[in-house]
Amino acid sequence: MADRRRPQLTAPLTALTTLARRPRPNGLSPEPATRLELPGRGPKVIDNAVYSHGKRVATAESPAESRTLLQLADGFTESRLAWLGLYRPEPRQVGELAELFDLPELAVEDAIHAHQRPKFERYGETLFVVLKAARYLDAREEVEFGELHLFLGRDFVITIRHAESPDLARVRRRLESDPELLAKGSESVLYAILDAVVDGYLPVLAGLDKDIDEIELEVFRGDPKVSRRIYELSQEVLDVQRATAPLSGICAAIAAGFEKYGVDEELRAYLRDVADHVTGINERVDAFRSQLRDILTVNATLVAQRQNEEMKTLSETSIAQGEEVKKISAWAAILFAPSLVGGVYGMNFDHMPERTWVYGYPFALALMLATSLTLYVIFKRRDWI
Repeated sequence: MADRRRPQLTAPLTALTTLARRPRPNGLSPEPATRLELPGRGPKVIDNAVYSHGKRVATAESPAESRTLLQLADGFTESRLAWLGLYRPEPRQVGELAELFDLPELAVEDAIHAHQRPKFERYGETLFVVLKAARYLDAREEVEFGELHLFLGRDFVITIRHAESPDLARVRRRLESDPELLAKGSESVLYAILDAVVDGYLPVLAGLDKDIDEIELEVFRGDPKVSRRIYELSQEVLDVQRATAPLSGICAAIAAGFEKYGVDEELRAYLRDVADHVTGINERVDAFRSQLRDILTVNATLVAQRQNEEMKTLSETSIAQGEEVKKISAWAAILFAPSLVGGVYGMNFDHMPERTWVYGYPFALALMLATSLTLYVIFKRRDWI
């Protein structure tokens, strides 16, 4: 930001030191949940370099030394730029940077607490940018997010990384290999980091696209677990959208300051290119959400169809069983009638009128046959047999 003058602090430096020691509010964990834990990677300064005309001229041992190297006898030199990269710094370290580089208090508080949404804020002549980087983990088929905070002034860039992504070492190497670009000031660093974050979403989208294709196949195969996977993938796509949607506003806010702050024409073109990529990414994310909604609808329809078919099969089975029960009941009734008559005439009572009747036995047989035939005709007419 070559044509700006450093603003004076509106609050004592000790206020920022006090801010750095404030306890975290309840409900905020000290580290983002998406951070990838690696052994031996504690809070520290990853790199601390001072550049002159785009070339590294010194590697400072501390932020205070960087501040000293930027100062000359006659004040600040516009040809020098300090770039400090920190990984999960402690509040004390952020407070030290706030004092040395006159960082805005509200932005420092956000950087300490983390868990911020992507945003772009201007405090006087200091920019504060929050970005959400992402990477796709093939082994677990999920997206991991990392939070990145940037403070940009006329002659300094401070990057605070709360996760393993993005790989700012690669961004630094890219800029150091192009001194002409780096010599354009802190805006060049902002462009390079923003470009790296946006490019990092391309493999994420490719991974999500692959997952959606797999889900489509599972839906038509009738996998019973596919509904849960659709829901989980929908949540991942929503998280990606929350991270990428604000990038359009960030690019627009940067572009709005092109004229006022005299941003180099080449950088303007680069940033417009990044904005185009952001638009394409957001369109693909919107398409993913629509596609997942359609898949969920199709899956619900297929599940309903399968349930209807199952109910139809159960109904048909129940009807068939009912028919069998009717047949069994009808034949049981037909066979029960002769048994009843035979049981009555088989009782050994002394005083039964028919015992002395000559035609008693033929009559009993005829009665059994007639009763059975009558029941058979009745059940036949009712389609029970």
